[in-house]
Amino acid sequence: MSLYPLLRPFIFRLDGERAHLLSLAVLERAPRRTPPRTDPRLATRLAGLDFPTPVGLAAGYDKDARVPDALLGLGFGFVEVGTLTPRPQAGNPKPRLFRLVEDRAVINRMGFNNGGQEAAFARLLARERCGIVGVNVGANKDSADRTADYARGVRAMAPVADYLTINISSPNTPGLRALQEAAVLDALLAASIEARGEKGPPIFLKVAPDLESADIDAIAKVVVDRKVDALIVANTTVSRPPLSSRHGGESGGLSGEPLRPLALQRLRDFRAATGRQVPLIAAGGIASAEDAYARIRAGASLVQLYSALVYEGPGLAARIAKGLVPLLARDGFQSVAEAVGV
Repeated sequence: MSLYPLLRPFIFRLDGERAHLLSLAVLERAPRRTPPRTDPRLATRLAGLDFPTPVGLAAGYDKDARVPDALLGLGFGFVEVGTLTPRPQAGNPKPRLFRLVEDRAVINRMGFNNGGQEAAFARLLARERCGIVGVNVGANKDSADRTADYARGVRAMAPVADYLTINISSPNTPGLRALQEAAVLDALLAASIEARGEKGPPIFLKVAPDLESADIDAIAKVVVDRKVDALIVANTTVSRPPLSSRHGGESGGLSGEPLRPLALQRLRDFRAATGRQVPLIAAGGIASAEDAYARIRAGASLVQLYSALVYEGPGLAARIAKGLVPLLARDGFQSVAEAVGV
C-alpha cells in the first residue's frame, strides 16, 4: 500500500514549489533502486529507442537533471529532464506554482528556471548510461536570437541525451509560442537538425494545445518535411475551462485533469494532420491506466505524466504501466504498438 495518501496532507501544507524542491532532495538522498521488471507487452520502440514501458515523465519536474536515475527506479519507462537553457536563469517571480486541489490541476508560470546546460551536462555525463533519458531544451528569456539558442542547446546536450526535445510551447516565456509559426519553425528545426549532426540523437518537438486548425496543419507540414522524429502533444494551456479552485484565475499554464479533453483532441488533430507519418507522444491530464490507454488508442506511441504525481504520488507510473497490461489483453493486443491509433 502506498504511503502517499497519508503523507499528502502534510506535503500540501507546504507551498507548491517548496514541496517540489523537497521531493527532489529526498530522491537525491534515497538509495538507488533498480527499475521494476515490466511486462514484455509494454515494450515500445520509437525513433530507434527501446522503451521498457510507454509511460514517461514529462519535462518540468527534474529541470536540472538532478535525479533521472532515481525517477527511472520509480517505474518510469523514460525520463525527460529540463527545460534547460544555454545560460542559467532564475525564472519568473514567486509565487509561480499553484495547486488547484478541487480541480486536480496545477497552474505554473515558472519561466524556464534552471541552472543552465553546462551544469546539467556535467551531471548527465557522470551518470552510468542506462535507461532512456531525454533532454528538453529552450531559449533564454533575454536571448537576442532564440533560434541560435535552440541550436546551441541541441549541440551542447546531444552527447548526453537519448533524445532531444525542442520546447517552443511554454506559455511562460514571452513570445516563445510565436516560434510555432510555420516559417519560423522551419528555420528553427533546420538549425537544430544541423546542430544535432548525422549521428546525433532523435529530435522531438513539443507543441502547445492552444492551436487553431490552420496552425496544426502548418506545423504538421513542417514536421513531416523536416523529418522530426516525434511530436509531443501537448504542453500546458492558457485557456481556462470552468475551475473550482480559488487559484483558478492565476496566470500561467494550466495542467492536470482540466487539460485532459483538450490534450486528447489535439492528439487526434495531429494524428490526422500528419497523416500518421510522425510518431506521437501524449501529455496532459493523464492520471490513470485508462487515461494512458485512451491516448494510445487515439494515436500515441508513448505518454508522459507530471501534474498527476502531485495528487497520486510517486508510484503512479508503475501503477499505470501495470494497469495497461489487462487493458491490452482485454482488447486482444499483444503489444502497445498494436493498439496505437486503433
